[in-house]
Amino acid sequence: MGTAEWREAPGESVAGRSVARRGLEAPDRDIRARGRAGKAGGEQQTYRTLWIEEPARRHPMPDPVRTAAVRAVLIIAVTLIQAMVAFLCAMADSWLAFPMVISSVASTVVATWAAVDVWVTRQVWNQRYGVVSEPSSTARALRRERRARRREERAALREQERIRRRGGAGQLSHP
Repeated sequence: MGTAEWREAPGESVAGRSVARRGLEAPDRDIRARGRAGKAGGEQQTYRTLWIEEPARRHPMPDPVRTAAVRAVLIIAVTLIQAMVAFLCAMADSWLAFPMVISSVASTVVATWAAVDVWVTRQVWNQRYGVVSEPSSTARALRRERRARRREERAALREQERIRRRGGAGQLSHP
């Protein structure tokens, strides 16, 4: 199913499209799949593709966050390798053990900073671009109730004021 067919059937699931595509293909790369009959009555040979490309709906992370995450993963990987080398040097009683342990401690600090940087970058990005400012339905309902209460209070005050202006001082017309 090409891009044009996929656009025509947007309601179809990813799994459904994959199964539909695999219908004509062989379950294994080495096995020929049966296709439509050719001119001479023989079968057309088709092979299963190695992978099926499907368009990504959206990136899982924004670019700055992804960059910080990749940087953090690389730094953490180097730190783990350094720690392992330091351990092996210590086990071999090498002179390199002490400098490696010191550099591993420094790398651990840098790796922690890198992990925190990913978190901070994500928070900053969400604060700048990711948050849609619209009140929740609960907040709207509470505001509605407060407005209604204020309206009722103002109406009651206006009524009291009107009675006072008439000179009745709040008394009934018939004693």
